[in-house]
Amino acid sequence: MVMKTEILQMLRETGDGSYVSGQELCRQLGVSRTAVWKAISQLRAQGYGIEAVQNRGYRLNSVPDILSGSEIESWLHTQWLGRPICYLDEVDSTNTQAKRIAEETGSESHGTVVVAGKQTSGRGRRGRNWSSPHGTGIFFTILLKPDIEISNAPMLTLVKALAVARGIRELTGLDAMIKWPNDIVVNGKKVVGILTELSAQIDYINHIVVGTGINVHQEEFPEEIAKTATSLDLELRQEGRDIEIQRAKLLAAVLGQFEEYYGIFLKTQDLSALAEEYNSLLANCGRKVRVLDPKGEYEGQAIGIDSRGELLVEREGGIVKVSSGEVSVRGIYGYV
Repeated sequence: MVMKTEILQMLRETGDGSYVSGQELCRQLGVSRTAVWKAISQLRAQGYGIEAVQNRGYRLNSVPDILSGSEIESWLHTQWLGRPICYLDEVDSTNTQAKRIAEETGSESHGTVVVAGKQTSGRGRRGRNWSSPHGTGIFFTILLKPDIEISNAPMLTLVKALAVARGIRELTGLDAMIKWPNDIVVNGKKVVGILTELSAQIDYINHIVVGTGINVHQEEFPEEIAKTATSLDLELRQEGRDIEIQRAKLLAAVLGQFEEYYGIFLKTQDLSALAEEYNSLLANCGRKVRVLDPKGEYEGQAIGIDSRGELLVEREGGIVKVSSGEVSVRGIYGYV
């Protein structure tokens, strides 16, 4: 897989229709021409359009929208995140798989990213099912083993939401917004869900897994979520834009954003340096919301988050701080 990743990277880096000679591939990879030819043949079998011209070399003409370890890694520019990528064509849940890896390994698994072509038991918040059909979305989990206070761990969910929103904006141009605390919406409908799970002792974090599902190519949804869910393809089509999203490239963009924001978060172990940017993408900000607290529902106006990631809601009696936990926030007239 390493050789295929490096070949893809070299072919992409040439750009402008240039060729990479077989001799240059052999030299940089330290392998024989036969090994290069075999790897090229495997990539072609996966759907890559690789042109070969005698005395000129190889050129990448087309790339299929596939998720594989080689394809994802060939787009990555991170220092530690996604090193390695663990890709599975089918798994029960990427969060569950990441937890298995965490329990079987030491600190070296920090930064591992588990990606699945399909989840058979994908989950959202409060145990809700997350639809994960093959070839339609991006289903992945980041495994972290950070040296932080346990009470600061939940804020990583908001860090991930910020990274996903920025990644989607960067690659598609869609106006992706955050519905507090961690759903990503486009035009008021949900395209991304995030589920963070923590394993800890009294004063020590064993591991944190942050799972994410991004709806990319879905054309329809189960009846119970059809009114509130959408996909990136559907929203691009609604805007009259013909953009083919490569899921591996989008995933790499999100991972790059997360690595940057995570580094900022670690310096203070809160959201003080990220709150302003988060609030700029907060769909709830300045809107009337209904807080669904088990102790009693109430309404107010959301005015942003504080340095701990709590939602500030202005009521007649003053400003209330809402922490996620078992509390949900909805718009007065709809999902957002």
